[in-house]
Amino acid sequence: MTEEAILKGCLNNEASAQRELYNKYSAKMLAVCYRYAHNREDAEDMLQEGFIKVFSQVHTFENRGAFEGWIRRIMVHTCINILKKNKKFNESVDIIHATGVQVREDSVPAIVQAKQVVECIRLLPIGYRTVLNLYAVEGYSHREIATVLDIEESTSRSQYTRAKSMLEDILIRKRIIQKPKQDFEWLAAVSQR
Repeated sequence: MTEEAILKGCLNNEASAQRELYNKYSAKMLAVCYRYAHNREDAEDMLQEGFIKVFSQVHTFENRGAFEGWIRRIMVHTCINILKKNKKFNESVDIIHATGVQVREDSVPAIVQAKQVVECIRLLPIGYRTVLNLYAVEGYSHREIATVLDIEESTSRSQYTRAKSMLEDILIRKRIIQKPKQDFEWLAAVSQR
């Protein structure tokens, strides 16, 4: 079934088209949800709620850009709304490098194992993790993050800075990297965009 046929079928509430859409995008979207969730079960719940929104809002897709990107935005917003509803986003840590890890003078390996990095991101407090994902992986600006999360732009910036620092410490401690890279451009490689 082509994407156009799937879209048309979903507009007509055809179960077979909805199943095709789910089968085509569920694995990628589960990976998106997993970055925001506390565990796999929460990610699966976010995924299900996100697809319910996709099916109920498919009529709003205007063919401006990729259908997959439209679905991804719905998933991200679903995850954020679930976190805000459960008040999990407000969990934060005041880190003054509680890990106590010192940075060594070696360089970041050219290839970092994406799965290991994602697992390390999941160790961050939910507030840090959410801002890091939105900024570094999804490409939102701090102004957009502030609007979406109902926080100040300066809070988004400080959460991102703290998230980077904490993530670098975790990556060093787990010996995934030896020294943090000042720019976090390599992080985008884990997003599977």
